[in-house]
Amino acid sequence: MGTRDPRVDAYIARSAEFAHPILTHLRGVVHDACPTVEETIKWGMPFFMHHGILCMMAAFKAHCTFGFWKGALIVGNAGQTADAAMGQFGRITAVSDLPSRAQLARYVRQAMKLNEEGAPVVRKPPSVRKKTPAVPAELAAVLRKNGKARAGFDALSPSHRREYIEWITEAKREETRARRVAQAVEWMADGKSRNWKYERK
Repeated sequence: MGTRDPRVDAYIARSAEFAHPILTHLRGVVHDACPTVEETIKWGMPFFMHHGILCMMAAFKAHCTFGFWKGALIVGNAGQTADAAMGQFGRITAVSDLPSRAQLARYVRQAMKLNEEGAPVVRKPPSVRKKTPAVPAELAAVLRKNGKARAGFDALSPSHRREYIEWITEAKREETRARRVAQAVEWMADGKSRNWKYERK
């Protein structure tokens, strides 16, 4: 028997009105497909657990996100990439933006199987990864205090993390640097990349 966490009810209740049906739908699909799933809150967002992290969802000011912890092994080319937003399904503004209920349930069952079998999270080998520069001390300090921004930063692709870091470190004046850190943290908390304004909607 699965468990429902009252903190997830509270999270849904305080999210923007457009997000209520999306989050409720996602929660229902996960519970139907995985009756033993357990809910929790990590980094300020709802997570679903089954032999480890199964998937997670989040609501921001104008969109929601949903993703599988081992998404690269599950969605593949059928879904969007983490470059579009956190998770594998881009910026979700309505239930209709998601795959069908049946398809989502298939993804959940696949994620369950991977966790039960102990499949590792797929990461690019070092040879094909461009090294991300060190996080500036002032940004690191703020991220330690802001769990939502930290989760948004961690969910970004390496190239998008690099864009934020370079944007901040390139600032020559202290005031400019501080202003950029504040702006970056606000965007990260909303699940946005550095150049989100120019991305295709």
